[in-house]
Amino acid sequence: MSSIQDKVTPKSSGFHFPAEFAPQRALWLSWPHKEASWPGKLHAIYKPYCEFILQVSRHQKVCINVADETMEAFAIQQLNTYLPLVAGAKLSEVTFYFHPTNDAWCRDHGPAFVVNPATGEKAVVDWGYNAWGDKYPPYDLDDVIPTRIGEALGLKVFHPDIVMEGGSVEFNGKGTLLTTTACLLNKNRNPHLTQKQIEEYLIQYYGVEHILWLGDGIVGDDTDGHIDDITRFVNEDTVVTVVEENKNDENYELLQENLKLLKNMKLQDGKQVNIIELPMPKPVIWEDQRLPASYANFYIANKTVIVPTFRDDIKDKKALDILQECFKTREVIGIDSTDLIWGLGSFHCLSQQEPV
Repeated sequence: MSSIQDKVTPKSSGFHFPAEFAPQRALWLSWPHKEASWPGKLHAIYKPYCEFILQVSRHQKVCINVADETMEAFAIQQLNTYLPLVAGAKLSEVTFYFHPTNDAWCRDHGPAFVVNPATGEKAVVDWGYNAWGDKYPPYDLDDVIPTRIGEALGLKVFHPDIVMEGGSVEFNGKGTLLTTTACLLNKNRNPHLTQKQIEEYLIQYYGVEHILWLGDGIVGDDTDGHIDDITRFVNEDTVVTVVEENKNDENYELLQENLKLLKNMKLQDGKQVNIIELPMPKPVIWEDQRLPASYANFYIANKTVIVPTFRDDIKDKKALDILQECFKTREVIGIDSTDLIWGLGSFHCLSQQEPV
């Protein structure tokens, strides 16, 4: 661990990663264009994707990485197509950046924005990115996105030189980080590091002090168990966590185990974690494949919370009602994610927040 101690890190420089529910300047996205991520369905995802952008644009900026003018023109055409669906949407709040990408999963390849409360300064952490353990090469364009965005915004960029994905970590903004052993200890990410060493990187580069570990992710998740499909902070001391009520479902036991772990967890101040249970939708199957459909993959924006729904009237409503109780000052909006989830991720996986 001596190598990390020799480095100037965000923590040693006074920076930390704010919670998603903290005030945001912008939502960052990478425009979807890879047919192989949604085989046979790429055309069908633009409606929910554009609705997501347009809903967030009502209250804050949206920044989108595109390859070139051709992709930008296509994106604008799609946004205009679905503009009538979202009252109050503002295309004037959408800005495009010519940053070519391999794929659309900006939560994982995008920048981790950190802030220094003492100076008001903002910076970027550019973690290494290897497409979830080298599953989907090439990823060379995605890997450099954080530095390109940092340069575009004139921000300092920190380079930890290890692999880390935004979907694998969750924050309460007060020093606690929640993650999973299934993902961060997987040998396809950083096989040279022990759990203790990984914790030191999390502490130093996210500016946290307290790490909590859950176990496995949900069935069908090709990221090896990202936290953003199972358990999310909704405020400084409360999480929502998904549970499966059907005891015969393959997600039942692993989600019960995570619930059990959560019940024994304490935050950085020694307090118990408040736990609110969120249902799982009925299984979403496409081409004989169980997809990682989860209501936990929501995006918290300044005045809205965008939640994936899955054409399951009873569970969709129940999940939206629970989340509306959690976010009383925000409008909770469900957007049909049944086509999007064929790409094995939804709104949170596709997005990255930039704090003010």
